[in-house]
Amino acid sequence: MLRSRIPATPDVAGVAPAENLLSLGFVSHKKGKNQILFRDFVRPSAVKSGICARLKLGGNNFPVKSEVKGTSRLVSYGGCIPSVLRALETFPDLDEALKPWEDSLSSKERTIILKEQTDWRRAVEIFNWFKRKGCYELNVIHYNVMLRILGEAKKWDLVGSFWNEMQSNRIMPTNSTYGTLINAYCKGGLNKAALVWLSDLYKQGMEPDEVTMGVILQTYKMAGKFQKAEQFFQRWSSDIYDDCETQKGYGLYTYNTLIDTYGKAGQLEKASRTFTQMLGEGIVPDTVTFNTMIHVYGNNGRLEEISSLMTMMDEHHCVVDTRTYNILISVYLKMNDIDTAASYFSKLKVAGLEPDIVSYRTLLYAYSVRDMVGEAETLILEMEELSLEIDEYTQSALTRMYTNVGLIDKSWSWFEKFSDKMSSECFSANIDAFGEKGHIHLVEKAFSCCLSRQKLSVLVFNVMIKAYGLQKNCNKAAELFDGMIGYGVVPDQCTYSSIIQLLSAAELPHKAVYYVRKMQEAGLVTDCIPYSVVMTCFAKLGELQTAEDLFKEMISLKIQPDIVVYSILINAFAEVGNVHEAMNYVDSMKSAGLTLNSIICNSLIKLYTKVGYLREAQEVYQFLKLSEDSPDVYASNCMIDLYSENAMLGEAEEIFDNLKCSGKANEFSYGMMLCLYKRLGQLGEAFCIAKEMQTLQLLTSSMSCNNIIALYANNGRTKEAVETFRYMLASGIPPDDGTFKTLGLVLRRHGVSKEAINQLESVRGEDAEVGLEEWIEAICSVLRFDVNLRHVGKTKSCYNMEPFTLNLCKEEFALKELGDVKQGLFPSRIGTKSGDVDDDISILFLRFVGDK
Repeated sequence: MLRSRIPATPDVAGVAPAENLLSLGFVSHKKGKNQILFRDFVRPSAVKSGICARLKLGGNNFPVKSEVKGTSRLVSYGGCIPSVLRALETFPDLDEALKPWEDSLSSKERTIILKEQTDWRRAVEIFNWFKRKGCYELNVIHYNVMLRILGEAKKWDLVGSFWNEMQSNRIMPTNSTYGTLINAYCKGGLNKAALVWLSDLYKQGMEPDEVTMGVILQTYKMAGKFQKAEQFFQRWSSDIYDDCETQKGYGLYTYNTLIDTYGKAGQLEKASRTFTQMLGEGIVPDTVTFNTMIHVYGNNGRLEEISSLMTMMDEHHCVVDTRTYNILISVYLKMNDIDTAASYFSKLKVAGLEPDIVSYRTLLYAYSVRDMVGEAETLILEMEELSLEIDEYTQSALTRMYTNVGLIDKSWSWFEKFSDKMSSECFSANIDAFGEKGHIHLVEKAFSCCLSRQKLSVLVFNVMIKAYGLQKNCNKAAELFDGMIGYGVVPDQCTYSSIIQLLSAAELPHKAVYYVRKMQEAGLVTDCIPYSVVMTCFAKLGELQTAEDLFKEMISLKIQPDIVVYSILINAFAEVGNVHEAMNYVDSMKSAGLTLNSIICNSLIKLYTKVGYLREAQEVYQFLKLSEDSPDVYASNCMIDLYSENAMLGEAEEIFDNLKCSGKANEFSYGMMLCLYKRLGQLGEAFCIAKEMQTLQLLTSSMSCNNIIALYANNGRTKEAVETFRYMLASGIPPDDGTFKTLGLVLRRHGVSKEAINQLESVRGEDAEVGLEEWIEAICSVLRFDVNLRHVGKTKSCYNMEPFTLNLCKEEFALKELGDVKQGLFPSRIGTKSGDVDDDISILFLRFVGDK
């Protein structure tokens, strides 16, 4: 029994509009004029050329278009139809227009008359005239024609009325009726309503025909529901052919739709198999087929197959159209091959085709984002000559291009040229282009322009706040935010997040938390991220109590903290060595059902390392090793440090060796092993580590250099100690107190008194640069080194000098710039026990320092 109701449509009285209906667009798939089936026909050229093999078609049956060209003819009707149609165009009054044929129109003639109407109002008028006459029977075909006309006009209330009228008159809908309705609703963008009609069709025990099936596939495809599209096709195919001994082939339109559906779903193999099946069944592919296949292979970077398809396209006498070239341009741009893309644009013209708006916009945008000014301007001139409009998307990209290359005047002129017709989104894109390059004056001018044209939106304010943020101008950003309501614009989640991030990055968490609470009042806090941003800042500044208060505030507002929030607090307390509080938050985290992650494990290992909790650190480290995230170099270094403190050489070496094998060992890994070997008296291993660090260029910090200088100095290897000091200065690594403390011990061993060294340090304390020079002169003099020190302009920088060269003299030493001090004044200290030498050296050294 037929249902007496119509499936829900947006305009039917009493039925709420369907929400979130996806807009549906259709690609025009025309059936080939010469769709001829060829069986057991082998085209030798295809086999010889190897195209079949390259495309993996797996068959030898290749259909070819017939050489007979289809002739186009003007459709004409016989009998009275031409006269009737002319009369209907001439006389508005139907009684007058149709009077000669009032009682003689056949059912077929009535169908043709309705079908030929271009105005839905006239069609309804004629249909109602037929009903009024009473002598004409109106059948399902007439209703189908009317449903199609009204559907194309999107008159859904009338579609419902005609459907209900059919039910009342017991006119049984056919498969074609449902196909008409489904097609109309799909093309009208009412996808859900179309699928309701499909459900109704199934309930009536019918199956959609191939045309309807193709429309439904398009519906699913355009909605991005590729899996449902495939499931529907498989069901339809199974239902249609279950009772058939042999499966019939599908039409060209169906194959094109299937290939496109698989392609958009990223299912290359299924698209390729469908194309192979199509050829195997003798269906002649058309330009749409090849364009789709080229697009599918192009999106997957299969250039060889594209070349083969182009050859096959020529052999099938399929004319390459503008869309083909547009696809090729797009494919090569996706692969960042701008030259090949541009060459296809040129080939398009050489082929006698006209580039369309898509051709120009695609290439122009590509030139813009690559800052190819000359090429972009050439295309712009062509577009202006052809009166082709540049879209907003490309316009903003061109503004950004001019800004990026420093053509600020051109950038602003380009902006002004389009400013009268810009949307709010386009204004925001242009403002962002100026803002990212720091042209804040243009940002503010563009904002004023947007304001004068009443195009302000929350997006515009968001990019303005971003621009001020890049300039670290927190005051203006906050002022702009606070004035939004005055402009009639309400901040959104992005606006609040931007101002909170900006103020937190500027270490102004007290201001940032004000906006977090305003965001909460506006109902825009949907997760813990805004709170975590501010808490991070408070923790960084050492205001742990405030960070904890924010955590409690979150809990009171029913905002669930995530693993990041817990890691902030755990890490903060780990930094200050507060084991008790850190472990409290670890326990709270576990109670909340959250598991330890690598960040928290690192924080705990850092904490345990600080307080010397070896066993606890081992447990966490072992947990990391068993988890998906293997221990990182930071956690491993902490463990080496702990093992070093506990003189556990084997365990430390195991971790260090693993780090070296994985290529993760860094300067700190080597440094801690060096200290461990030194502490345990294994000097051979320590010297090897020092050598490795120098070879691998892992000396980048004062701490590492100091460790190696101390290692060499304490073991009588003065030459290597001083060479490390030379390397330190040549690499721009500033020496610190630890460096000079070790060097002072070296000088003491060579007879310099403590008083003289204190005098050197006094000079360094007054002027670091002069003090460094004095230390260098002293080292060179006392340790028998020659020096070639060249200064570059003296600035406030303590160590602003070019690398100096220290040359070790094996046989004798020279004291440079010591005035009356002569070469060889002091005897060698080797074997000397007298304290007189020390006194002499000290006197001379003090005199030397005093002269300086």
